[in-house]
Amino acid sequence: MRLVIARCSVDYAGRLTAHLPSAPRLILVKADGSVSIHADDRAYKPLNWMSPPCTLKEGAGDDAGVWTVVNKAGEKLIITMEEVLHDSSHELGVDPGLIKDGVEAHLQELLADRIETLGEGYSLIRREYMTAIGPVDILCRDADGQTVAVEIKRRGEIDGVEQLTRYLELLNRDPHLAPVKGIFAAQEIKPQARVLATDRGIGCTVLDYDAMRGIEDDKLRLF
Repeated sequence: MRLVIARCSVDYAGRLTAHLPSAPRLILVKADGSVSIHADDRAYKPLNWMSPPCTLKEGAGDDAGVWTVVNKAGEKLIITMEEVLHDSSHELGVDPGLIKDGVEAHLQELLADRIETLGEGYSLIRREYMTAIGPVDILCRDADGQTVAVEIKRRGEIDGVEQLTRYLELLNRDPHLAPVKGIFAAQEIKPQARVLATDRGIGCTVLDYDAMRGIEDDKLRLF
């Protein structure tokens, strides 16, 4: 991860245009290629960002101090540095992933056991399907045999959709799994998360935890 603190202005050009006037800001450049710009008063949410896959080009000569970030859709994030106050890089290594709380872990277990909750004809491939960037909660197949990646949250917010998007981009590089579609499943899905998921072709499923726990188990058990 690269951390840059600089006085800069930022311009976005894509489906719309946006401008951030000159001010001191934190710029995060992560190993996955993402670039995000942060202020000191917005908690964890960036002022602007570019999700991977994207490329970062640092200008030279007359364009020194100008960063241009371009994603696969051709959208651009142009960062104009006026003064760099700090610039450092740090190797964080492979992250072990988020440890689910009790409810999310139980939701995953219940949904894997009752995968038909997602639709008739669904079948489970496995829980905690490991990828290079962490485990996918559930990997399954729909009635047509298409691979489906499911991300489970207690409360579905934008960061969960972003997480599932990264998994889908990686899984769709595997010819044995592709094409892979996504389902964002949660007890509650925030409107903004639903809009983002829909925009990215990701399905949304609201899980009724109490109802899932109350389903009578008609499967044969040894124990």
